[in-house]
Amino acid sequence: MALASEAEPRHMGTFWVLPLAASAPAGVAPRVPATFEQTGLEAAGALAQAMELEDPAPVLERFATGRRCYIARVAGALASYGWVSFEEEGIGEIGLSLHLQPGEAYIWDCATLPAYRGQRLYPALLTHIISKLRAEGLQRVWIGASHENVPSHKGMQLAGFQPVADLLLRNHHLWVQGYPGVSPEVIESIRRALFAHEKQL
Repeated sequence: MALASEAEPRHMGTFWVLPLAASAPAGVAPRVPATFEQTGLEAAGALAQAMELEDPAPVLERFATGRRCYIARVAGALASYGWVSFEEEGIGEIGLSLHLQPGEAYIWDCATLPAYRGQRLYPALLTHIISKLRAEGLQRVWIGASHENVPSHKGMQLAGFQPVADLLLRNHHLWVQGYPGVSPEVIESIRRALFAHEKQL
């Protein structure tokens, strides 16, 4: 007989999606005056500090490998940030990589600095990123968060994302469980993105 801890699945994260071909969501305005922009090497030092890194080398490596970073500024100071990938991105928490199809993007490693939280900067930043990706002709954006990260879930929902699948772990086996009513094509897309290069599908 399996132990209860082995028999019950553990939630590893929830994937959300926003199809860019659909009508644009209303968007979210921050509760404080803020500006939003794509940033680059010039902000590596400030980003490293915001990300609590000892030096900017990891930030510089992200830029060098084609990742983008979008930020929100309040009174000129970096207040919130989010990264975007277009081909492949490792998800350290689960030990897998997300393999994106042409026309897809993945938003990840987003945070709002403590002094600016509660001002809706996160969903407003997501709204800005979405608008830029839509203008470039992308078709779909993925984002994810741990099952317990309710604040992130609220921000994603405000920005127009819909939860589509949970990643579950049981007996050392990972699998994707789609939400009721979600298109089988969407569920298969996230399975393929996660497991296409694994032995198990």
